[in-house]
Amino acid sequence: MAARHRIFSTPFASVYPSYVQKAERKNRTKAEVDEILRWLTGYDQAGIERQIELRTDFETFFAEAPAFHPNAALVKGVVCGVRVEEVEDPLMQRIRILDKLIDELAKGRPMGKILRQ
Repeated sequence: MAARHRIFSTPFASVYPSYVQKAERKNRTKAEVDEILRWLTGYDQAGIERQIELRTDFETFFAEAPAFHPNAALVKGVVCGVRVEEVEDPLMQRIRILDKLIDELAKGRPMGKILRQ
């Protein structure tokens, strides 16, 4: 069995501030980061905040997500040198999709395009 990637057991709460900082450095907002999270996972705002408060790890964060958005499959491209659509592990792919959406936000893409509307 392959070793599990350490990001799976990393608390979502420890990475979330980095997502917000990355967005804010590019004049985007925490509210936009949260909108992406709600769209992708189906959590409501209280649900996201609860996961952060509980220091839920990434594996649990995605496992407990109410509804992973079907249009997430439309997210393509490279993040961290890896092509998102070619990531084989389903959990790692979800994490990479989230990374890619945050990258798009930081690069100034319109929200409608980020959310694949």
